[in-house]
This record gives sequence, structure tokens and C-alpha cells, in this order.
Amino acid sequence: MVVLAVALLLPSLTAPAQARQPSAHRDPGNGAERNTVAATGAPARALAAVAGENRRSGGQEGYPRQTRLRVFPEDPGDKAIKLGLLPYHALAPKLNALQQRSDRVSAEVIGQTTQGRDLYLVTVTAPESPAQARQQDRWRELIENNPVAAARDPRLARQYKAPVWINANIHGDEWEGTDGAMRVIADLATTTDPDEIGLLRRTRIHVTVTNNPDGRVAGTRANGAGFDVNRDHITSSQPESRAVRDVLIDTQPLVMLDEHGYTGTTLIEPATPPHGQNYEYDLYIKHAYANALGMEKAIGELGHPETTRADIPFRDYAPGDWDDWPPIFTPMYAVYHGAVGHTVEVPLRVNRGEYTGQPVEELRRRSAVNTDVAAATITAGVAYTDAHRRELIADQIELFRRGWAGEPQRDIPDGYVPGFGEEDRYQVEFPRAYVIPAGTAQRSAPAAARLVDHLVANDVRVRRAEHPFRLAGRTYPAGSYVVDMHQPKRGLANVILADGKDISADVPQMYDISGWSHRLLWGASVDISHAEAPTVRTTPVVAASPTGAVSGPAGHPLALTLTDGKDVQAVNALLAEGVPLSRRSDGTVVVPAVARRQAIELAQRYGVRFTRAPAGGPGTPLHGPVVAAAASADELAVLRELGFTVHPVSTQALNDGFSLDGIDVLYVSSGLNHGQLTPDAKSRLAEFLTRGGVVTRGSTGAAFNAATGLLPVTAVAGRGDANGVVTVTNGAGPVGAGSPGHTFVYSPLWFTDLGAGVSAEQRYAAKDPLVAGHWLPSAGGNGPAQAAGEAAVVSGVADAGARTVLFGTEPLFRAHPKGLFAQVARALYWSTVR
Repeated sequence: MVVLAVALLLPSLTAPAQARQPSAHRDPGNGAERNTVAATGAPARALAAVAGENRRSGGQEGYPRQTRLRVFPEDPGDKAIKLGLLPYHALAPKLNALQQRSDRVSAEVIGQTTQGRDLYLVTVTAPESPAQARQQDRWRELIENNPVAAARDPRLARQYKAPVWINANIHGDEWEGTDGAMRVIADLATTTDPDEIGLLRRTRIHVTVTNNPDGRVAGTRANGAGFDVNRDHITSSQPESRAVRDVLIDTQPLVMLDEHGYTGTTLIEPATPPHGQNYEYDLYIKHAYANALGMEKAIGELGHPETTRADIPFRDYAPGDWDDWPPIFTPMYAVYHGAVGHTVEVPLRVNRGEYTGQPVEELRRRSAVNTDVAAATITAGVAYTDAHRRELIADQIELFRRGWAGEPQRDIPDGYVPGFGEEDRYQVEFPRAYVIPAGTAQRSAPAAARLVDHLVANDVRVRRAEHPFRLAGRTYPAGSYVVDMHQPKRGLANVILADGKDISADVPQMYDISGWSHRLLWGASVDISHAEAPTVRTTPVVAASPTGAVSGPAGHPLALTLTDGKDVQAVNALLAEGVPLSRRSDGTVVVPAVARRQAIELAQRYGVRFTRAPAGGPGTPLHGPVVAAAASADELAVLRELGFTVHPVSTQALNDGFSLDGIDVLYVSSGLNHGQLTPDAKSRLAEFLTRGGVVTRGSTGAAFNAATGLLPVTAVAGRGDANGVVTVTNGAGPVGAGSPGHTFVYSPLWFTDLGAGVSAEQRYAAKDPLVAGHWLPSAGGNGPAQAAGEAAVVSGVADAGARTVLFGTEPLFRAHPKGLFAQVARALYWSTVR
């Protein structure tokens, strides 16, 4: 089947009038099938994108836009009930009643959670006719697409309704943001105060009342799949993060608040250094600091002894204590879309040990205070937006104007806001363009397509070259993708595609991860042009071109190289259909000629490329391994996404009699302590190690290897909080061969004293392996200099017989480094060979 990419049919557009791509073409999930995404319903939506129509409504509706929400059955086990807070099942009835009562309230469903609960977006604003709503949409589009014209439009300055976005309860066991938001919604829906009614004529307040319903009900920080949604932005592996990503892009807020808890004293960002180097920080900090002061004043007026002041990290914390460096957090991600983003942490802990240890009366007292704080910060944030509406609009326009113009970031003087100094200066020189090559220069066509779709989903402009071109001394074929950095959201484009920065010397510690790079970790070849953009004719991309193909002649075996996770999915799908596959010494998977029909179907589904198998024997039979995994939720999710049959296991499960019969590979990275196993469990495990394979990751895996005496190596640990993108050299073995030249580490390990029969599949680069991140030496050394040249991944056959692979890296971390997934799959396949 041949599928034509719609973008090739569109006329070329001239910046900055190009409309942004429609939400219908955002990747519905990183595990989505490649060609289905590219092919479904594209023409009308692509033309709508060029026309600049509103993403959600098509500009056809005014406000209110009311939906009768489905009501979920009462759940007496909802953890919010004990706190005197709203259970999830009460939200839809309350919102339905408010919609019936008030024409200022609109509720809609923006997606479903991993467990099937609805995600709600509530908009509170004065009624608008369809014509008025269309005008608001046109102004919002003009601000991003033609900021010079927007700045000159006097009607826009007077009449554009300032969008504010409130995100609540992204961590499920931090409940009160939902209740505070619902209070504000109800108050504004029913108020008769002329000032508040006037505010709603000048603003649109958008509220995702709970971003994590599954976690809210269960009382867990993570969502139903075990992911921390507030670490998933820039990766978008979860439906909850994708839903609010689209809300953010659709509404283009001037200000956003993300309501969390619990820090003892209310915490309100702006944050400490390091500050994201791709921000237009001068436009952010002047509003963020002033707005934080206003929110602090509002909670002080509540009269509670616990709310007399707030912690504002920029003002009150040391560098690195509460930073805004990575784009994984919702407010930090929002900054790249033009919002002044704040995390707000309500003060009094009611979760975890406090939830079970405190009397109900005390928990409810604390929750009532926290709800007051959430409502007060929301009200104050909205009031700041209204009071500074014109300046906020002008500054969002300016942010996008700088992007289109390709202007350098501004130098910010000391004292620009109180306390601003040299330690706050983080800037970057933006390249002129990125190129994602087509053809033979591309390492992985499926990886390139995934990256392009991800960029488009995040509202980064990508264009496809209609003809071959030369750029920065290289020649690129037609069909190559260009990310021209003269675009409104250049900061977001760069935060996705740049290498990042080694900030180890800048701050003593970091709050969370410090390095990420889709260019280096997602498996696609991406080139940088620092000084020039191509002059070739291009067309805007709404979805990457299909990449699947079967090029071998009929009647001959086919080959598939395991370069990307999509290749692994295709292999596992063939194995699930009973197709006899084999694996050659170079890692190539050979598909028999009789399975050509299945290969064609999978090439279309996953975008992979089957070629004619080279001459020679078929290789070793390949079987689909059944995996018992003592692993984190993100690793379990990736292994299942890749198509492996996975059974979770743990110390307790083995002690309870978990059977290893039928298991081919034991994957160990967390939750399995050999020393805590019963004698019977140890005996059954020892028997397994005579016939099964083992793949481990991290310190838990290294400890398991030592306890079971599998591979004779010494594991050396770097500092526990060290993390980032590192350069590696790959060996020719079955796991390292074909892996990217970069990987990700968190609490990095390396292996020394490699005994007989142990091979280094991958080594840290011999000099300066850390590319981006934060990795300081511990007291005994063990920094990047000590890891340089040492083995990061090793393999070997244990005396007991188990084929074993040990990872000192983090190839599945939070489902993010997608270019590394195939390396883990190769380890699993190799470890099952007998």
C-alpha cells in the first residue's frame, strides 16, 4: 500500500504567516503505529492548518461550550473522601450542575486516563457569540504567527481576552488544587460582583480540574500506569500529559499555575538557578516574581498561622535547590509556549504517612487550609493577569517576535528584579536550522518520523524539502526535514533538539534530571546548521511521511535490522504470529520468504524496512522471550510496548512461590534483593539460572549479579544524583553493535576487572563522556573522569549457564530515550539463545 504524505500536496508558506499545525495530527502516543498516524484523515485537517482554523472548535462555537459530562459510579474507596475533599465521582455532577446554572461555565472532556477516567477542562469566561469567539481565535493565532502585526493591532490590545490556565492535581496524592479550583469556578460562575463579572469579560480562565484522576482516587503520586506525569513533559508518553499539552497549545495562556503540595510552607515559583537556557528569561522573570509576591500576599491574608508567608525559591533558596532547568515539569514546559509558569505547593502534608497516621479531624483541618491556599493563589494569579493584561500580551507577542526574527536573547542586568545576579544568567546561541535527513544518511527512518511527529505535536514548525539541497557543506535529498529556527517557539525546538549543557560546575546539586536530548537519544540522525538555513522550496509538515517498505524480491528471505524500537515491535509481532525467525551473528533478523505478506503488513503498521536477506545461513533460531521483570513502572511499560510478554516479579513474589517455569529471561533493576529470598526461592532461582537468561540494570541489578555470581566484574557507582547524556563507544557484540553513540545515565555505574568471558558491549567515551547534565564526583572520586573509558554495558555467559547482560546506563528511563530501546531488546534476545 502506498500512502501519500499530505504535506507534499500543500502550497509553500512564507513565514511568519504560516499557521500552526492542527491538533488532529499530534502523535496520539509514542507507541502509535507510524503509518496510521500519517495516513488518517489528513487532507482536510492539513488544509485547515494552512487556513489557521481554531484547533478544537474550528472557530464555529462561542461560549459557553457546554457538555453534559458522564457521571461515574460512586467509589467509597476514593482516597479524597477521608480528607473531606471532592472524590472524583463527584466532579462531573458538580460541573454539570454549574453548567446548568451559569452561562459562564463550559466543561469538556479532553481525553481519558490510562484507566479510562475522563479528563475535564473547564473554561470560565463571559459569554461570547460565535463571531466573538472566532475573533479571539484569530487574535490568538496572530500573536503567534504574525507578532509584528499583532503588536500593531489596537483592537487586540484592548479586546483580546487574557487566557489563564490552572492545572490541578497532576500528582494524585496532592489533592487540594482540585478543590481550590472548583471553589473558584463556582464563585465566578455565580458571582454578582460587578468587578468579577468585568474580569470575566477580559479573561478566559481554563482549568484542568484534575490532571491525574487515577492517582487522585488511589492516593498515589503516579498515574494508573505508574508514571509521574509531572516528569513526562517533553516526552509525552502518558495520555494525561498529552491532554494538557494540547490544552496549553490550544489556549496559549499568558499565565499558568500548577497546584501541588506539600512543602510545609507554601512554595511559589519562580525557581532557583539553573534557569532553562532556552527561555526568554527577561520576559518571564519580571512577571513571575511579581505574581509570586502577589500570591504570597493573598495567602497571608487568609489568617491561618501556617500561611503568613511563602517560600519563593528564586528569593529564598540556594542555587539548585528548586530549579527550573528541565522542560519535564508542566510550568517549565509552559514557558516555551509563551506562559508565565508557576508551580504552587500548598503547605500542610496530608498524604503518605500522614494520611494513615493523623486523626481524620486533623487531616481535614489541614486539607481545609490547603484548599484555602490553592483558591487564594488561583484568585491572585488571575487578578495579576487581569491587572497586567496589556503588558503580558505585549510580552507574549515579543517572545514570538524574537523567535521569528532570530534575534539573540537579551542580556539581563543585575537587579533586573530583586536578587537577580550573575548566578541567574543562562543563555544559549540558537543555531540557524536543524536538518533531519532522508535517505541513506538517516540512521533510522522510523526514528526520524517519530521525532518529526513529536516536534509537530509540540507545535514546533517542521518543513519538508521538495528538492535536494546543500547546507553547511552537506548534500541532502528531497524529503529531508528542516527545522528553521526562525520560528515562534524556537526555545522549545532547541530544548528538544540541542545537546544540552554540562552544568556540573554551575550548581552544587539539582532537583531532578539535568540532561535530555531527542537529537542524541531518540535514535534519529539530526544535523545542525549554525549559520545558514536552506534556500530550497519546502512545505509545512503535519505528519511525517510513511517510512515502511519491503524491498526484497518475492520468493527470497527478508532481513530486518534491530535499530529502533519499531523494528523490535515488528519482530515481536511476527513471533506472535508463529513466523519462524532467525538471528544472524551481526544481529540481523531473517524472515522467511513465506512470511512476505506479514512483512508487508508490519512495514505499513510500524514504518520499518525489510530488505533482501544477504546470502548465507539463516542464523540462530529466534524465539520471543517471556520476561520476568523486577523493574520500575517505566521499564515495564517500555518492555510491553515493544511487544514482549512481561510478568512482574519481586522479592516478595518469589518468596510467595512465583513460578519461573516458562520464563526465558529475568530482568532485574528494582525490587529484587537476593539476600532477602527464602531458601526455597533461592533454590528455584538457582535452577532457573542454569537454563534462563539474565538482564540487569543499575545498582540493584549489579548487586543481584554479585550475589548470584553470574559475571566476574566489579561494579563501580557514581554519585547517586548524577545524571545526563553521555558519549559512548560501542563494541561489536550482540548488544552494543548498532547502538547510538550516546546514552543516558542516572546514578551511573561502570564495570571494571572484567573476568574471563566477559565482553564490554559499550564503554563510556575515553575523554569527557558527559555531554549534558549534572555529574559531580563523590567523595571518593567516581565522576566522569573516572568513568571515562570504562565498560558501561557488559555481557557474558555465567558458569551456571545463564547468558547475562549488565547495564550501568538507563536505556529505558521514564520511557524517554527511545533510541536506546532496541539495545535492551537485543540483550533480551541474545540472553535467550541456547
